Amino acid sequence: MTARVIEQHRDHYKVSTPHGEVQAELKGSLIYDAVLREELPCVGDFVRLRYNENGPSIIEEVLPRSSKFSRANHFGGGIGHVKANREQVVAANFDYVFIITSLNKDFSVNRVSRYLTQAWQSGGQPVILLSKADLVENFAAQLAEVSAAAPGVPVHAISTYTGLGLDELEEYLQPEKVIVFLGMSGVGKSSLVNALMSPGKNETVEVMAVKEIREDDSRGRHTTTHRQLLTLPSGAMVIDTPGMREIGIYDAEEGISASFADVESLFADCRFSDCRHETEPDCAVRAALADGTLSPEQWERYQAQARENKYLDNKIAFRAMRAAQYKSLAKWSKEMKKSGGIRK
Repeated sequence: MTARVIEQHRDHYKVSTPHGEVQAELKGSLIYDAVLREELPCVGDFVRLRYNENGPSIIEEVLPRSSKFSRANHFGGGIGHVKANREQVVAANFDYVFIITSLNKDFSVNRVSRYLTQAWQSGGQPVILLSKADLVENFAAQLAEVSAAAPGVPVHAISTYTGLGLDELEEYLQPEKVIVFLGMSGVGKSSLVNALMSPGKNETVEVMAVKEIREDDSRGRHTTTHRQLLTLPSGAMVIDTPGMREIGIYDAEEGISASFADVESLFADCRFSDCRHETEPDCAVRAALADGTLSPEQWERYQAQARENKYLDNKIAFRAMRAAQYKSLAKWSKEMKKSGGIRK
């Protein structure tokens, strides 16, 4: 039968089935194959399940994903002890990506921009939420700054304390629509989940624990310890993920192009197709920087993410090549030993 993963606790899962919610584990052979193919189940996944009414059911296959949110997962080991950078999928099959950042001392447009690139890469529609709007007297400047860095992306200022802006989210919270929450610890993801789960504006349902942020830097303490999918009263569903302190750019060429379409659209107007946008004549990027149609901050954000993505792509390719070399050498050595060409 087909089931959906609604909670993930390391290698144990809770899935939703026609028989209700049940505990599930991975099929033995799937564990090895899934690690190689980077297809371990995650929250939001649809899976083929062998149902067991007397114990844990067995996940036999992860079904194709319509969207996914990934980050680079760095780990060591493998053939020849070659370290690798692999994709870690943390959420799947969603419609919207709510990028949440707070309007306190930890406000960062650069961080929003990095999340935005990953959101576009995921296949979901990004929506930016500036939380804790009740803590600042005037957030117009921050709102304008984020809007300029994310052209065409909806940006909403919200407060779960006063209810400001929450009505504006109703257009996304439609039945069967799935939203994934992304943001650092302490930006108010858990508070927003609680507010959206509440049946009325004057009622509060605490389905997620909330902790105070640190006073020294306005950053939060981790409250979400596992990924889960929650169904809201509206019929929409929310995937909450633990806060990410490091946001890696992983295989994000398409996401960068979508996030910085305003920048890359200038490249076609440069005189030279291989323009480096430095000292070349008739450079459209330099002209846009000079007349103010492209801000230096936006150009710097684009360059930083493009460099990081290229560096990671090169590193992954190099390590894949080294791993292939080790594998080929090990195979050759084994064949030579069998033929007697190498003595132990």
